[in-house]
Amino acid sequence: MSDKQSWLNTYWPVIAGASVGVLAPILVKLGNPGNMGVCVACFTRDISGALGLHKAATVQYLRPEIMGIVLGALAAALLFREFRPRTGSAPIVRFLLGAFAMIGALVFLGCPWRAYLRLSGGDWNALYGLVGLVAGIWAGIGFLRAGFSLGRSRPAPATVGWVMPGLMLILIVVVVYIFTSLAGSAAGPIYFSTSGPGSQHAPWLVSLAVGLVIGTMLQRSRLCTVGAVRDMIMLRDPHLLRGIIALVGAAFLTNLLLGQFRPGFAGQPVAHTAALWNFAGMVLAGLAFTLAGGCPGRQLILAGEGDGDAGIFVLGMLVGAGFAHNFSLASSPAGPGTYGPVAVVIGLLVCAVFGFSMREREIAG
Repeated sequence: MSDKQSWLNTYWPVIAGASVGVLAPILVKLGNPGNMGVCVACFTRDISGALGLHKAATVQYLRPEIMGIVLGALAAALLFREFRPRTGSAPIVRFLLGAFAMIGALVFLGCPWRAYLRLSGGDWNALYGLVGLVAGIWAGIGFLRAGFSLGRSRPAPATVGWVMPGLMLILIVVVVYIFTSLAGSAAGPIYFSTSGPGSQHAPWLVSLAVGLVIGTMLQRSRLCTVGAVRDMIMLRDPHLLRGIIALVGAAFLTNLLLGQFRPGFAGQPVAHTAALWNFAGMVLAGLAFTLAGGCPGRQLILAGEGDGDAGIFVLGMLVGAGFAHNFSLASSPAGPGTYGPVAVVIGLLVCAVFGFSMREREIAG
């Protein structure tokens, strides 16, 4: 390995994290919701609404960032010969883990990426979420150490690996058609918000370009917000954690430069102050992400690399977002949804059942 390759392997997570930390606040400046430059959970929720899986009129938009992340990962994987179609590892469990991870994230109002971005923008409510995230990852590590496993995926036909990138390409065609032929207006079965967070977005070409850059960077760096904490706790390895530190630091400085750093608890954009449920929602999300093998951003990257199991998890998130809004599980700036706390408890119980029952010896037997 050359000195240049060794340097890149060492600092790729820092470069990738810093890139997200700079680009996300810029997207906010260009129109994305506050402290939500890039949020996999929130943006997947918006796509779910745009496709009619839920009818919450304020959170419906085909977010090009998500499509860009998957396709950027695909391009990098193809270029570096890391596109490896595979699948077959407990798909229905992965689907449910994706759904419950989304529910937990929407009780908090953000994925791990957004938790760090909220913190870097001065939203101190994110501290409760981050403590919950670490607690959920810690619980997941306990199950991993006890032998939890979703089984091994196996090589699959190339078609399997192209399914998720193909779906993203279709969504991009829809976005291009709407913004070029229909001047950005919703049409037919596609729903676009006219108010609320779903109506707030950067220019779609910029959003797509940022998604492509982030997808490429994350594919090369293997950066994962859950994996960073997991590796630090289990292996005392700070390699990925350096990327998270770089993300928060770069986002903080960028927010300062753009005049977007507003410290406090009250009045934060798309956030609530219910500390317990900020904490508990992310406990559920962190546990589900750990059992599934990575944070939502990492799942998108894996799906771009041809991992059908990650694609199932992403579909679970998409459907989970629909359930969260159709059944009053998701939070709002006013606080947790009517049934959100109950859903968190149920999700924790389901994840615990998976954690205790799905061990390597049971799979082998």
